[in-house]
Amino acid sequence: MGVLNAVAGRVAGGATVTFRPSGSSMVPLIRSRQQVVVVPVDPSKVEVGDIVLARVAGTVYLHLVSAVDHARKRVQISNNRGRVNGWTGHARVYGICTAVDGVKRSGAAGKTPASDRGAP
Repeated sequence: MGVLNAVAGRVAGGATVTFRPSGSSMVPLIRSRQQVVVVPVDPSKVEVGDIVLARVAGTVYLHLVSAVDHARKRVQISNNRGRVNGWTGHARVYGICTAVDGVKRSGAAGKTPASDRGAP
C-alpha cells in the first residue's frame, strides 16, 4: 500500500494528517517533500482551486479540484500542470489541504465536517 493510500485511510477515518508528499505535479503550490496538512472535508463544499486528497480510477491523488458538478455530486481532479486525472464522486474525496509548510491555504476554512458543528 502506498503512502497516499495510507493517508487517505486515516483521513477518511476522521484524522488530521501531516505528511510530506513527493512528486512535481503540484509545483509551485506544493513542492516535493514539503509538509502538508490534510483534514477531513465535506465534499459538497469543495470549490475549483481547492487541493484535495481524492481517489480517481483507483489512484489516490493530492491534487486540485478543476471542476465541480453539484448535480451529480462529483468533482474533477487535475494536477497543477494541466493534466486532468478524471472525475470522482463525493464519497472518494477524503480531505482538503489546509496548510503547506506551515502556510495556511486560503479557501480551506469552513469545509470540514467539524466546521458545521462550530468546531475550530
